Amino acid sequence: MMAYLRYGFAALIAVIFVTVALANRAMVEVKLLPDTMAALLGFNFSLTLPLFIWLGMAIGIGLLLGFIWEWFREYGYRAEAAQLRRESDAMRSELQRVEKAAPQTRKDDVLALVESK
Repeated sequence: MMAYLRYGFAALIAVIFVTVALANRAMVEVKLLPDTMAALLGFNFSLTLPLFIWLGMAIGIGLLLGFIWEWFREYGYRAEAAQLRRESDAMRSELQRVEKAAPQTRKDDVLALVESK
């Protein structure tokens, strides 16, 4: 059931994107510098693409920057989790070493106390 909902949602998003792309097919020129500054410097880079491509690129760049920002923001959590994982592994190996070295005659301390009375 969830798979159908996921596919339906993806299809709805695709229809919305196609509709926006068809509505924004006009060519748009994006310039690197304003005209007055370009005249002063003697060069200006410009690129002409349909508006929906500019919108898609802006969304993609925004998502990429957001992912990078979150990755840097969560660095402390990942470092702490790695440290706790190393400590847990060290404790497990120490526990296994102690269990192998300890005598295996009495496994339950409560039963040993009851039997000793």
